[in-house]
Amino acid sequence: MLIYAITTISAVAIAGSTTTPEAREGWHAQRHQQINDVVAKNAGDVDIVFVGDSITQSWESAGADVWKKFYGTRKAVNLGISGDRTEHVLWRLDNGNLKGIAPRVAVVMIGTNNIGHGTHETSEVLAGVRRVVERIHEISPSTRVLLLDIFPRGPEFNVARGRIMQINQALSRMDDSESVVFLPIGKDFIEDDGTISTSIMPDALHLSPAGYKRWAVAIEPTLSRMLAAPPLKPSTP
Repeated sequence: MLIYAITTISAVAIAGSTTTPEAREGWHAQRHQQINDVVAKNAGDVDIVFVGDSITQSWESAGADVWKKFYGTRKAVNLGISGDRTEHVLWRLDNGNLKGIAPRVAVVMIGTNNIGHGTHETSEVLAGVRRVVERIHEISPSTRVLLLDIFPRGPEFNVARGRIMQINQALSRMDDSESVVFLPIGKDFIEDDGTISTSIMPDALHLSPAGYKRWAVAIEPTLSRMLAAPPLKPSTP
């Protein structure tokens, strides 16, 4: 099981822009190539892609059982890489992650690492997420984007959560009900008093299996509408 540590807002500046594509090396590059291989293998036959960072990648670990039940037969591909920021996703989009495919829906949730791993300003994070959505449409104009809010992070109220809420408010303006549908589901991961339970996010950032079930259930009605397909029955999982 993968174990992650929350990285708090750092005083160390990040080189580069949230909107300028930036490559990563090491195992991240290997993961990128693995994704490209899967995309190439399924060229022309992908209906859904999930675009994001470690929270998305972990559909393959903590979320594996939920993924199988909700997406195993729906021609879905996971484009998540742990630690990615918006600029890394942009580089991946430019370098093969969508080559030869035109997904009907791209589920996008990105930006938390731009907040947690450095000093990108809140407005810069917003610009980065917006650019990811724009780039998806430039590469695949027919793909509809299901844009999720950046999920809450930290066990209790904190500065990062406040920044995330401001970004999410602005992201909601991208919703045109057709090419982009904004769906805020972060509220489904917090308790009534605003805390985050370890049963949902063990480290107050990454999801448990129960957290992934909440994610899948929360987006299912909207995702199925965007796919023009009947929603999975609630009893399925």
